[in-house]
This record gives sequence, C-alpha cells and structure tokens, in this order.
Amino acid sequence: MDTKGYGNIPQSLYDAIKFLAQALPKRAVPTFLELLFGAMLTQNGFVTEAWLAIKPRCHWTSYFKWLQKGRWSWVALGLQTARLALQEATQKRCYVAIDDTVVFRCSRKAPESRIHHQHGCKVNRPVYVRGQNWVTLALVLPQGWRSLALPILSRLSRSTGNSGKLVAAKTLLRVAKDLFVHHIVTLLVDSWYMRKSLLIPAQAMGYQVIGQVRKDTALYLPPPCHNGKRGRPRKYGDKLTAERVAELPLISQRLFIYGQRQTVHYRSCLARARFLDGQQVRVVWSQIENNDGSLRQPRLILSTDLGLSATRILLAYNRRWSIEDLFNQLKNRWGWKDAWQQSRQVLHRWTQILSTSYALPQLLAQKNSDEVKDLASISPWRNNQPITAGRVRQGLQRIFRHVDIRSHWHPKSGKFMPQSRGKKPDRPPDLRNTA
Repeated sequence: MDTKGYGNIPQSLYDAIKFLAQALPKRAVPTFLELLFGAMLTQNGFVTEAWLAIKPRCHWTSYFKWLQKGRWSWVALGLQTARLALQEATQKRCYVAIDDTVVFRCSRKAPESRIHHQHGCKVNRPVYVRGQNWVTLALVLPQGWRSLALPILSRLSRSTGNSGKLVAAKTLLRVAKDLFVHHIVTLLVDSWYMRKSLLIPAQAMGYQVIGQVRKDTALYLPPPCHNGKRGRPRKYGDKLTAERVAELPLISQRLFIYGQRQTVHYRSCLARARFLDGQQVRVVWSQIENNDGSLRQPRLILSTDLGLSATRILLAYNRRWSIEDLFNQLKNRWGWKDAWQQSRQVLHRWTQILSTSYALPQLLAQKNSDEVKDLASISPWRNNQPITAGRVRQGLQRIFRHVDIRSHWHPKSGKFMPQSRGKKPDRPPDLRNTA
C-alpha cells in the first residue's frame, strides 16, 4: 500500500462513488464498495480474487451471501452508472449501441449454457461452441474522432423458450428509455438486429436507428403524387435495383473511420423499406478504398433519421465498433470470462459490478485533469505518456490494494473519503479537572 499516494486520488473518484451509492440501500453500500474496488484492482472475474485484493472486514462467505440474498437491484446500479456517464455528454445527441457476445463455457450446468454458432470466424475455433450469450446495451461517448463505449446493462439470453436476443434487446431499451428524456438518442446496431420486430418498438420508444442491412434488401423510391384517379394511392415507387443505384451521383470523401483516415465512395437517397412496411428512410451505399486503389465490398447502411446527411450517417455508424472493443476489454481485462455463478440472478449481479468497475477507470481517464495525471503517472521517467484506463487502474492498485475500503465509507454523510478527511477534530483537554 502506498500511503503517500492518498494525495493523488482524484476528487472525481470520491464524487462518483458517492453518486453510485445512491442507487443502493445504505446497509448494502459497504459490501458493494469492497467488491467494486476488488473488481477494479484485479484482472480476474472471480469473487475470491476481488476479496483477496482488498482488506476485507467480513468472512468470504458473507460476500457470496450478499450477492445471493442481498436486497439490492443490479438494474438500478446499471442505470445509475449510465447517469454518471451521461454527465460527460456535452451534446444533446447521444449514441447507444446494442450487440451480443458469447462467453465460452465448458460446463452444461452454467446458467443458460448452450451451443452457439461462432459467427466471428475466429481462427483455431470450432464452428459451434458452448457458452453464454450476453446482450449488452452500451452508451457510446464521442471522444473527438474516436468513441468510448461504456456498458449500461447486460442481459443473459435464455437457452430455452421463445425469448431470444431480440426480446432481450427490447427489454434493455425499454428499461433504459427514461434515461434519455432530454436527449436525442440514436441506436447503433449491426445487420443481425436490423429487424422489424426491434426497429418498430425502438422508434416507438423514441430511438432513431442507424444500422447495416443486407445488400439485397428490398428498397423502393418514394411513390409519385396521386393523380386523382380511382383507387388507393401507390405505397411504393420504382424498385431500387443495381442499375438504378448506379445512376445515383457518386461522392468521394476522405473520412476518419475505423481508426484511420480513408477514402470512402458512397451514394445516397431517400427510399422506402419493404421490411419496415414502407417507412421512408435514408440509405447509403458505401465502399472503402484500399491503399492499393482497390475497393472493398459495398455496404448498405440505413438510417431512420431523415435529417442526417450521408456523411453523418457513415460517421455515426463508425461509432458502433467501439462496443467490440468494450467486449474485448471486459472479457480479457476485467474478468468477464471468469465470472462464474450458479444462478442467473447472482450472475447478473456480479456481472453488473464488473461492468461498473470497468466504467469508473474509463471515466476517470477521460477527465484528463492534473489529479488524474498524477494518479496515472506510473512511470514518471517517461514524458508525454497517454492517460489510459489501464494506467488509472494501476494507480488505484498502488493506493487501494489491501486497504480497508469499508472504513472510508461514512453512512451518515453518505460520502466516501479517506479517514483523515472524515475524522472529526479532537476536543480540547478539559482543564477544570487538572490540578
């Protein structure tokens, strides 16, 4: 433990802990803080590793009992984490992304464990794998040309029944819709989630949707004006075939997408989507130019927000890829792949604590204040070192490892602070009884 390092703890960390504690009952806060800091200080997703990373007050069975039978809501914790992240949003328009990932499991007894198709086509992997399928709703924060995805809620897809990934996605959107009352929300999804059963309810909740669809999606031009003849007016115009798409004006532009500045060739127009019952949308056909001048496969991106230009649609869909980095970090650096519990409810609770422990260092790294720079200066002999969540985590490990976290929490004031800050000044000596 670096006792001298207490001066390097940012005040924003204390404020964030105080804000998160408001989502839990007061009796549950001390145990929650111990497990939260334990999850931040270790890279394994085992509860025992989190218990060993701190100086616990209770026996290890007490923490498992708190996860199993404690009276607190993991959904409320996830929503409070999202409110904390929304404080960093400086624009009225915000982005959320929905995607799913598979956490590999060998045991058949794991909650909702079943065989999944390994659509990622990773090398040295079988086509079908056993695992748990998680659907995650993430908040995407723009950071200049790049983006940062923070997990809001994750739901475990059931292995039996009719409630699949689309049902889980609609549930997450319904639970989180009240968070974005004062924002214009754009939902970013991949081609698997561009279904009518998800897009229609999402738009009814107030979400605008941008996503990639199949190249052979049935699209039609807007119908001509009704000429006054008998019969109902036409719902669709001429079909957008490959020949008609080739007649659209081709625009070439240099854009910063997928981590680098690239040349993009695209065509765009307003069309009516057949799978959305004729709803008018804006579609963009795009191709990225390689360094040797060749073109990649064309992609078709659809947006329900008609006010966005084709360039803004391409840049917005580019932000969706930050959720892939989120899955990689959570599974390999924050121990999501090691999160093992015997029941579905307990697994949801522990996974949400892991997600919150991932969001806190990420938000601290985005502060870029002098306090955060001092905390992240692990190698002071290096100049101009970047401030990342990993360096912030190493700074917290240097200070809080094997520290009594529970003693930093003050139930009456509801604040999290070191003992020296929360200790009351001593009373002056009573001189009346002295001779």
